[in-house]
Amino acid sequence: MDTGEFRAIIYDNYEKSGRSFPWRKKTGPWGVLVSEFMLQQTQTERVIPYWNRWMQLWPKPADLAKATLEEVLREWSGLGYNRRARFLKECGRVIAEEHNGRVPKTPEKLLPLPGIGAYTAGAIACFAYNYPAVFIETNIRASVLHFYFQDRRDVKDAEIFPILDEAMDRENPRKWYYALMDYGAALKKITPNPNRRSAHYTKQSPFEGSFRQIRGRIIRSLVSKGPASAEELASRTGTETPDIYKALEALKNESMVAEAEGVYRIGNV
Repeated sequence: MDTGEFRAIIYDNYEKSGRSFPWRKKTGPWGVLVSEFMLQQTQTERVIPYWNRWMQLWPKPADLAKATLEEVLREWSGLGYNRRARFLKECGRVIAEEHNGRVPKTPEKLLPLPGIGAYTAGAIACFAYNYPAVFIETNIRASVLHFYFQDRRDVKDAEIFPILDEAMDRENPRKWYYALMDYGAALKKITPNPNRRSAHYTKQSPFEGSFRQIRGRIIRSLVSKGPASAEELASRTGTETPDIYKALEALKNESMVAEAEGVYRIGNV
């Protein structure tokens, strides 16, 4: 497909049915960074009330840095993947202490921050500063696969990146990526998911009964009911004691929980 035609179709859809989210409106780079952490593996509609509340509680990186991990996890509860909350708090601290409270402007300077990978670095730079980064996520990938790889399977992202680079609207990369994401999100509602043709496509394992569910229950219990022994946590969460110990060990290694004399509590990072 011709690049100009591709861009025209994407923008036409955006003008007619582009989505509106609070972090797309007038918000600073910190608000964009917070939104990108929350949006990782979480649906946009679920994120909205959390983002609004967080921006009221912690409108600047230094504000979040001063909060306890327990406070942060309490406000995060329900979003899942709790490590994101700890990384976000750590990001606030690093930005406040090492960057004078300003979110870095380029992917290269964003990448060293806690919890930030290639996609998140590119997205923050683009949406916060209109920086022409080339990055990919599920909706972007779906849009490109739909138009350029209709008869292919096992398409690698390495094949998609050059198309994104060529098609980018360098005068307004922020608007372009909003449009591309919105097209991909709409596409998956009306056609079989194009991402199934990606070499990187994997089905998420069931949450019910998973190790991730046990970890989440432990964090929720410690936040809502306070410190406890492993046996008490097993009782609170309805989990077998060996599984509790395994999950607690992993959470300790990630600084999510701390232990003293057999009693576990939320960590203090």
